[in-house]
Amino acid sequence: MSSGILGLSFWQLVLATLALTHVTIAGVTIFLHRHQAHRALDLHPIVSHFFRLWLWLTTGMATKEWAAIHRKHHAKCETPEDPHSPQILGINRVLWTGVFLYVKESRNAETLARYGHGTPDDWLERNVYFRFQKSGIVLMLLADIALFGLPGLFVWGIQMAWIPFWAAGVINGVGHYFGYRNFRAGDASTNIFPIGILIGGEELHNNHHAYASSAKLSSKWYEFDIGWMYIRIMEMLGLARVKKTAPKLRLAAAKQQCDIETLQAVITHRYEVLAKYAKTLKSIYVEEIGRMHGIDLPLIRKWLHIDAGDLDESSRRKLDLALDMSQPLKTVYTMRHELEALWARSAASKEQLVRQLDDWCGRAEASGIAQLQAFSLRLRSYA
Repeated sequence: MSSGILGLSFWQLVLATLALTHVTIAGVTIFLHRHQAHRALDLHPIVSHFFRLWLWLTTGMATKEWAAIHRKHHAKCETPEDPHSPQILGINRVLWTGVFLYVKESRNAETLARYGHGTPDDWLERNVYFRFQKSGIVLMLLADIALFGLPGLFVWGIQMAWIPFWAAGVINGVGHYFGYRNFRAGDASTNIFPIGILIGGEELHNNHHAYASSAKLSSKWYEFDIGWMYIRIMEMLGLARVKKTAPKLRLAAAKQQCDIETLQAVITHRYEVLAKYAKTLKSIYVEEIGRMHGIDLPLIRKWLHIDAGDLDESSRRKLDLALDMSQPLKTVYTMRHELEALWARSAASKEQLVRQLDDWCGRAEASGIAQLQAFSLRLRSYA
């Protein structure tokens, strides 16, 4: 009995454990996250139900609860209403006790009612998976002991800790605290690591927050999303259908005047626009800041990429002083915020926004700043 039905060696047991936990990770990222929470793809009923069953056995999580909590996270990101923001609650609390934050929010009936729409509501969900959430993990415990013997207790323990740590802790915690950012999304999301294997591609969390409805989480050529690889394989087998991916930028000949198509392309690719702006104007930042004396240069360089409203009064005064010392720096800083305001002005009509974009480009090209002129011409080529 000690070796169980399979009689595996130690290293075989380790590999089996990693394989089992990887299936669970795939279930979370493909089924719960991309399929259920964001509707980025459709899954064949057989695949969909397999993941429902597997997650019931390995996590005890209800689909409606997970989807609702995650949707609320996006809707209220980095605010006191965010169920698990390390920016609000602290990194240690989210990293090490994230599962308790999940459980607490899962008991919020208002969250489930408002954000849990469209999730499975068939007989199995109501009478088995949702009603007997903890029964699945008990069945998994018995199966692990039968297959692996007494070591099955450790296999089961790792299975039970895998999602609470990696998803509720690392993704929700580290993914909003440490890492690199491809996109200046309106939150603190980061990419933890460019190779998304251990957590199924969820390592690319900043990419996800920039384009939440995309079934593909990788963005740069050096990033790898294993969850997307599985989705593509299932799609080739007729077991999945991708509905949404991040839009791809298309450039055409620069137009003399911006039009509706230019505006729509700029808004659609707004995160790419901001990233390109920062890259194009970087030399201006470096050159102008390098001329200043008696100012905390690293902080100024950081503040240039933060909304002034997010700075305290003392920091704003220091930033204003630095901007007053350099007209080019003040120009590129001010115009970046004006550009951002284009897609924040929901009350303006499309025609008004087109005129504002065209005016912005005109002023950029008349600024005398070569980098700003080049960036403006690129904007006019968005198609």
